[in-house]
Amino acid sequence: MIAQGDPRHIAWEVLHAVDDRAAYANLMLPSLLRERRLEARDAGFATELTYTTLRWRGFIDAVIEACAQRQTTLIDTNSLNALRLGVAQILLLRVPAHAAVSTTVDLAAAVASPNSRGFVNAVLRRASELDLLGWQSRIVEKTTDELTSLSLRYSHPRWIVVALRDALQQCGRSIAELPVVLQANNDAVRPTLVARPPHLLADTLAQDVSGSLGRWVDTAVEGVRGDIGAISAIRKGFAGVQDEGSQLIAHVLAGISISGDDSQWLDMCAGPGGKAALLAGLAEARMAHLTALDLQEHRVNLLRDALRHFPRADVHTCDATDLTQLPDYRDGMFDRVLVDAPCSGIGALRRRPDLRWQRDASAVSGLASLQEALLLAAVKAVRVGGVVGYATCSPHVSETAVVVKQVRRLARQQGIETEIVNVSDQLSQVPHVRNGSELATLNGGKPFLQLWPDVHGTDAMFLAILRRVETAHD
Repeated sequence: MIAQGDPRHIAWEVLHAVDDRAAYANLMLPSLLRERRLEARDAGFATELTYTTLRWRGFIDAVIEACAQRQTTLIDTNSLNALRLGVAQILLLRVPAHAAVSTTVDLAAAVASPNSRGFVNAVLRRASELDLLGWQSRIVEKTTDELTSLSLRYSHPRWIVVALRDALQQCGRSIAELPVVLQANNDAVRPTLVARPPHLLADTLAQDVSGSLGRWVDTAVEGVRGDIGAISAIRKGFAGVQDEGSQLIAHVLAGISISGDDSQWLDMCAGPGGKAALLAGLAEARMAHLTALDLQEHRVNLLRDALRHFPRADVHTCDATDLTQLPDYRDGMFDRVLVDAPCSGIGALRRRPDLRWQRDASAVSGLASLQEALLLAAVKAVRVGGVVGYATCSPHVSETAVVVKQVRRLARQQGIETEIVNVSDQLSQVPHVRNGSELATLNGGKPFLQLWPDVHGTDAMFLAILRRVETAHD
């Protein structure tokens, strides 16, 4: 029998929750590991099995359909998720086929029904007849469409493959690099930490956790192993888990030069508080004040906790598309504004593989009006000479350059003029940024900053910096 403390059972629970209630694997899995008190080796296997299965779910389902000779929609979800874990062990992990089949059959009997044993056993034995390359060849050879082939081979929904292809072209990269980008999303990654100034230096944090300094910013620490939640600096709020690309966005917004006053900063979509805590520390060093907003109360609570050590930061529950809800608000009152806009999240697929199967192309079009409303509110809130950073964890053209272009047009119709700041020109002068010249070169000198997992080793973050300028008069 498979007990609830078994790594395979825990992995199954996460897969089931992702399917059943769109749970976040990156939140649920650590909670289960702590609750069941797994030893380090078992916790490591549960983590690897869960994320490998989620990353490769599309490909795995194609294998299951070939072996079962039926659509996955016709297989009960409890057995299906057990099968996914079994195929992942056989084709993608270092588990002997006989062990993977035996334990998965036991798992299916525990979570589905005893009658599922024969079916699960037969499917997995067929799956073990070929290795990974063999199954990729068999499945991919059935289609002549290149994008569908890439979708199957690299286990990405086709709409994401199309979006990444278009984003590569937008950035001046060759579409021949698309397979490399897709593979980078399938590579396992360790968490990156942020040392939050002024309370903690990255050198100190790196020494404490036996990590190494990041490549792009001087607050990042990478190569961390073990239970992240047990790190003292994280428990105290002096450090956090934050992708280095996300840290870079905060540093660039805070470090772009502006003339005049620089005392009022605004983070409009600040929950759960990662970028806000970093911005608050940077603001503190300059005696500036950070106002941080979020609409959802549970995210506001997380935000308050993240900012508890920063006396020059305050938090408000507010719909950021209507900043008149803020006490004493007036247009043009902020010097720096960050819009870390809600987006499809397809730039974070290496860390959040479950997003592949929880989103579709309609998610992008559904967010467009919100993204535009947020950025338009931001350019109204910033003073002439101040800057707005528009960031997404997505390279999707419709969530990035298209939004910026549309909002600049809408703002002009309302008498607000902006100019695009060429981020590439600024990177080598931004405080706390490391290897800025290399970053600018990798960015091709383009005004917008677009990061890529295969090039930068970060999430595919996007950043545009707009500066509000005087309105031209006839």
